Amino acid sequence: MTDQSILEKFANPESRNFAFNQLVRKYQQKIYWHIRKMVIDHDDADDLTQETFIKAWQSLETFRGDSQLFTWLYRIATNECLNFLNKKRRRFFMPIHDVEGELLEKLESVSSQSENPMSGDEVHLKLQKALLTLPEKQRLVFNMKYFDDLKYEDIAEITGTSVGALKASYHHAVTKIEKFLNDSD
Repeated sequence: MTDQSILEKFANPESRNFAFNQLVRKYQQKIYWHIRKMVIDHDDADDLTQETFIKAWQSLETFRGDSQLFTWLYRIATNECLNFLNKKRRRFFMPIHDVEGELLEKLESVSSQSENPMSGDEVHLKLQKALLTLPEKQRLVFNMKYFDDLKYEDIAEITGTSVGALKASYHHAVTKIEKFLNDSD
């Protein structure tokens, strides 16, 4: 089902629930993994995915269509992630590196469980560790560009950042990841 047909069906009160279910089916997995790469923990990612779709439900009626539906959802999910990480930092009075250390512990715990899709070979674990050394913005940009294969224009729409700044963030992220991987050998 196309985004346009989802929006048209959502506008009709009789087909609103059906349309929203289609929206969730179409984007739930992408949104979940986008969030999961930021917060690492499955339960947190699951909760934030649910919160993202609750906010989408509450706001979809007023969606103007100035952006694509998926970039609008990614923006909601991104804001949910950043708010979650900021709340966690404030709640425990943790500096950024302590939150990243906690995420690293979760990553190592998750990677030891073989049934988990994030587990895998040592290279993947090293890459995830390298990502956790990045500032949130760089990690976010790297994840969306590298893993989600989004265009800079779409990322700019999601993050409210210029394409030039995103390219610079991505370049800095790649440089830091390469340095981390080379230093850990």
